[in-house]
Amino acid sequence: VQLQASGGGLVQTGGSLRLSCAASGSIFSTNVMAWYRQAPGKQRDMVALVSNGGSTNYANSVKGRFTISRDNAKNAVYLQMNSLKHEDTAVYYCHVDVTRDGRNWYSYWGQGTLVTVSS
Repeated sequence: VQLQASGGGLVQTGGSLRLSCAASGSIFSTNVMAWYRQAPGKQRDMVALVSNGGSTNYANSVKGRFTISRDNAKNAVYLQMNSLKHEDTAVYYCHVDVTRDGRNWYSYWGQGTLVTVSS
């Protein structure tokens, strides 16, 4: 299973970006899909997650600005980021729980996509 993340880039304060992450390979089903981010010199933190049923959870710092969504048919997860702030600058990673056989679950990370918000 591989996760391919895309959509990062350079944007000005107040701008928007949409991140995408698609899982490929031998996939029977996915469960929680999430976005994390890691700023230079800091730990990797959860930004947003969405369950298989569509329930979402957000870090307080992004509530009202970011929206996570998923497309189960495409095994994809998205992060719409609006009203971006300088402190949103980080490498963003997607994370997906996958089962290949309906019994055993494994967690996978995408390669990371850099988001830079200029002030």
